[in-house]
Amino acid sequence: MIRPTQPHRGQFFRYFLLILIVVLVLLPLSSLVFSAIRGPSAPNTSPFSLPASISLERFREAWFVGRFNLFFKNSILVAVIVVAVSVLLSTLSGYATGLLPMPGRRLLYGLMLIGFMVPFEAAIIPLYHLMDRLSLLDSYWALILPQIGLSVSFGTMWMGSFFESAPRELIDAAVMDGANRWQALWKVLFPMARPATTTLIVLLFMWTWNEFLLALVMVQNEAMRTLPVGLAFFQGRYSANVPLLAAAALIVALPTVLVYILFQRFFIRGMLGGAIKG
Repeated sequence: MIRPTQPHRGQFFRYFLLILIVVLVLLPLSSLVFSAIRGPSAPNTSPFSLPASISLERFREAWFVGRFNLFFKNSILVAVIVVAVSVLLSTLSGYATGLLPMPGRRLLYGLMLIGFMVPFEAAIIPLYHLMDRLSLLDSYWALILPQIGLSVSFGTMWMGSFFESAPRELIDAAVMDGANRWQALWKVLFPMARPATTTLIVLLFMWTWNEFLLALVMVQNEAMRTLPVGLAFFQGRYSANVPLLAAAALIVALPTVLVYILFQRFFIRGMLGGAIKG
């Protein structure tokens, strides 16, 4: 008879460590949620205690009084355009650098690495003057174009590493069947790149959604602010109202959490695939 294997002591330690990390992550989040939904007539107890009554009034107040409905629209518009254009350009440039005979490919990769090493704070002042000369300040273009440039450089390296490790046999088979380079990209390689593309979408969406410094410097008009900048100014006006600030913070954080939950499977697969191939 085969005896069931007993859990190793190391497994208990790993499970204990994972449970501890989950508790440390969920405790501040639960405090934020409970503070936001606690009814106004509920007693002021511990922030970790369950609320005696539930109210969504603070979300409504932050949404309309704090103009988060306008900031949310701006953030959605900027994030969708930046992610869509960046993923498209990154796929094309990654295909060119990863598979096609492109002269100067190593030099291009070196320039991209140098760009990653330079802090974004060092480029914000020249970027501000450039947008000013182009008369793009206080416009969506001042938020969209710089973030596309930053995202495409990373996306090119990300997608280029995937296409470089793609099976050459599939490409040769597609060419033998009469497919050109464009058809080989979109009909053969791009369906295989779904985990890598989804991971890139999640990363770019999170970076674009949470971008603060660029939106703070390039936009002075309140109607053009994105959610992170709007939350900073909202905090300055309602610093004493902790439940209202908690509701506003949840409005800002909710879209990124939902995007990660929806694409979690592909995101983890893409990250593990990149780590194994790298």
